[in-house]
Amino acid sequence: MTDTVELAAKDPDLEQPYAELGLKDDEYAAIREVLGRRPTQTELAMYSIMWSEHCSYKSSKVHLRQFGTKAPASDRLLVGMGENAGVVDVGEGLAVTFKVESHNHPSYVEPYQGAATGIGGIVRDILTMGARPVLVMDPLRFGDADHPDTKRVLPGIVAGIGGYGNCLGLPNIGGEVVFDPSYQGNPLVNALCLGVMPVERIQLSAARGVGNVVVLLGAKTGRDGIGGVSVLASATFDEDGPARRPSVQVGDPFMEKLLIEACLEMYDARLVEGIQDLGGAGLTCALTETSAAGRSGMRAYLERVPLREASMEPHEILASESQERMLAIVTPANLPEVLAIARKWGVLATAIGEVTDGDRLVVTWHDEVVVDVPPGSLADDGPVYERPLSRPADLDALQSAVLPDYPTDGLGDLLLRMVASPNLCSRRWVVEQYDRIVLGDTVLAWPEDAGVVRLSESGLGIALSTDGNGRYTRLDPYAGAQLALAEAYRNVAATGAVPIAVTNCLNFGSPEDPEVMWQFAEATRGLADGCQVMGTPVTGGNVSFYNSTADVAINPTPVIGVLGLLDDVARRTPMGFQAEGESILLLGETRDELGGSEWAWAEHRHLGGRPPVVDLEREKLLGEVLVSGSRDGMLSSAHDLSDGGLAQALVESALSKGIGARVVLPAGLDPFVQLFSESAGRCLVTVPRSEELRFTEMCDARGLPCTRIGVTDGEALDVQDVLSLPLDRIRAAHEGTLPALFGPLAGDA
Repeated sequence: MTDTVELAAKDPDLEQPYAELGLKDDEYAAIREVLGRRPTQTELAMYSIMWSEHCSYKSSKVHLRQFGTKAPASDRLLVGMGENAGVVDVGEGLAVTFKVESHNHPSYVEPYQGAATGIGGIVRDILTMGARPVLVMDPLRFGDADHPDTKRVLPGIVAGIGGYGNCLGLPNIGGEVVFDPSYQGNPLVNALCLGVMPVERIQLSAARGVGNVVVLLGAKTGRDGIGGVSVLASATFDEDGPARRPSVQVGDPFMEKLLIEACLEMYDARLVEGIQDLGGAGLTCALTETSAAGRSGMRAYLERVPLREASMEPHEILASESQERMLAIVTPANLPEVLAIARKWGVLATAIGEVTDGDRLVVTWHDEVVVDVPPGSLADDGPVYERPLSRPADLDALQSAVLPDYPTDGLGDLLLRMVASPNLCSRRWVVEQYDRIVLGDTVLAWPEDAGVVRLSESGLGIALSTDGNGRYTRLDPYAGAQLALAEAYRNVAATGAVPIAVTNCLNFGSPEDPEVMWQFAEATRGLADGCQVMGTPVTGGNVSFYNSTADVAINPTPVIGVLGLLDDVARRTPMGFQAEGESILLLGETRDELGGSEWAWAEHRHLGGRPPVVDLEREKLLGEVLVSGSRDGMLSSAHDLSDGGLAQALVESALSKGIGARVVLPAGLDPFVQLFSESAGRCLVTVPRSEELRFTEMCDARGLPCTRIGVTDGEALDVQDVLSLPLDRIRAAHEGTLPALFGPLAGDA
C-alpha cells in the first residue's frame, strides 16, 4: 500500500527508518515539526536526500559564506554563487559560465560510469545556465601508482572521462593526475566544464508564473542511481570499500548531446521560463529547488514520469539519479513548440506538473497525495551545523619534522628519477585518450600550464587552469589553499591571460571529525582571503566531504580553478622553448623551501616541514609582468615553477619541441636547492635577444626579480658544473612510467 499524506495523518506513530537513511534524531524531529505530522515514506526519502551533506552543505555553509562577504568587487560577475554555476561577462556581448564538481565515491564503486556521469552532470550544470558547453577538464587524485586498486580504478576512470567527453564532442584541455597513498580507496574525480553564451541568454532555475507547465526532458527514469551520489558523497567508506553500495548512474552521452541541442534551441526561441538539470537527488532536487527559488508552489503527477521499469515506487521515481534529464518551466502557450523541438531532436518531453499559487510542493501518485511539503524546507531551510574544530594533534610534529639531507652530487641521476616519478612523469598515457582539439577552437592544451580556447572570430579567448596540492594543505591548510590559488593564477597568467574569476572543489574527510573541520575552516578562510587580495571572486563550486577510508581522511585537497581572459589568442604564450638562441630568464626568488616537496616525497616518502611561503602581492605582480610581456610580444615562452621546481620546468620546456638549454645557476645558493626548491611566485621565460633588455627593464621598473640563467640551444639539458643529459634520455625517463604501470595504449608499439 502506498504511504500517502492521508495515512501519515492517521498513523502518526508509525516507526520509520530515518536513521538508516542518514538522518539524525534531531533532524527527524525537525521534519515532523515542519510538517506537523510524520513524513510519508516518499517525503522521508526526499528529506534524507536534500538534507544530506552532499545536497544541503549543512556542515560547510557557515564557512562558505565568506566567499560572499570577502568577495572582491567585479564588474564582470553576472551570476554568482547560488545558481548552478557562476556567469562572467567576457566582452563582445558574450558570457562564460564555468564550474568544477566532484564524483569521487561513485567513481570508486564503478570507475567508468562514475567518471562518465561526473562529466555528464557538470556539462548539464553549464547547459542549465543557458550556455553551450565548449570544454571540460579533469583534476584527478589516486592512491599509490603501483597499488593494485589504483590499477583497477584509474584505467576505468580515464576511459569514462574520455568516452563521455569525446562522444559529446567536447575538448579536454587540461587537468591533473596526482598519486598519493592518502587517496587509496578514495580517488578524487573532479570535473570542470565551461560554456559560452550571448549575455542575454542567461537562464535561471526559478519556477514562477502560476499555471506554467513543468516539463521533464530527456531520458526515461530508472532505478540506476537511486541513493547514488547524494548518499555516496555523504558517507565514509570502510577498509573493504563502500559500506553502502547504491546503484551508480549509467550515462548515455549521445542522449545528452541531443538534450544539449534541444535545450539550446528552446533558449534561443525564448521558450523557457526556468530550467534545472537533474543530477544528484534527481527529481527531488529539481522540483524543490525550482519551486523554492521562485517562491512558488508546484504540483507534480508522478504517474506521468516516463519510466524504464513500470514497478517503480514514488520514492524511487523521486530519488532516481538517472542521467540526461532536465526540468523546464514553460508557459502553456509555449508548450506545443517546446514539445515540437524535443520531438525534432529525438528527446522525450513530458508535462508532469504545473506551478501553483502558495508555497506547497504537492506530489501525487495516481490521484493519491504522497508529498505535501513547503519546498523551502527541503531546498533552503535544512540543518546548518557549526561543527567543532580542533587543530590536528600531529600538526606540530609534522611541521617540525626535519627534512632528509640534501644530496651534494649525482644531480643528473636524481633529475632522471624525479622526472620519471609518478607525480612528475608525462601524462601522455592519460591525455591521449581524450580529444583535445575537437570543435577546432583549442589554442593550448596539455602539456601546457593552462588550456586556452578561442571564443569568437575576433580572437577573444579564455584560459583555464586547475591546481591543488594536498601535501601543502596537510602541512598548513590556510597557506595550502592560497598556494593552490596562486599556482592556478600563475598558470593562467603565464599564457598571457588576465585572471578574472575562481571556481573550487573542496575535497576533505569527514565533517564529523573536528580535525578535518579545522582543516576545512582554515582552507576556506585562506582561499577567501586570497581571492580578496588577488581580485578574483569565487563564482561557485562544490564541497566534497567524507573522503575517508575507515577513519583515515585524505590529505585535505582544495582544487582551485582560475579563469583568465585573452583579448587575442594569437598572442598567447606557450610553455615550451620555441627557438634556439633565446635567453632563459628566471622570474621571482628561489629560497630553501622543500617542505612538502616532490623531492622529499618521491625520494624519501617524507611529508613534513612547512610549505613554501606564499606572497599574493608578488603573485599579482608576476602575473602583471607575464600579461604585459605577452601583450607586447616580448615573450616566446613562459612556464610556471611549482612541483619539481626549476628542474621540472626546464625539462618540460625543453621536451616540448626538443630544444635543449645551457644553464648557469647563480652563485650563492646550493645547486640542489636551486633546481628542486618549490618556492612560489616564480616563472621560467624565454625572450628573443632583441627583447631581453626591454623585458628586464620592465621587470626592474616593477620591482620583480629577473635573473638570466641561460640560453636555449642544442639537444641536451646542460647545467654548468652540475649535470648534462641528452633530451632523448630525459624523454625516455619522463614518458615511460605510466605505460609501464598501466600498459600500452591501443595502437602503441
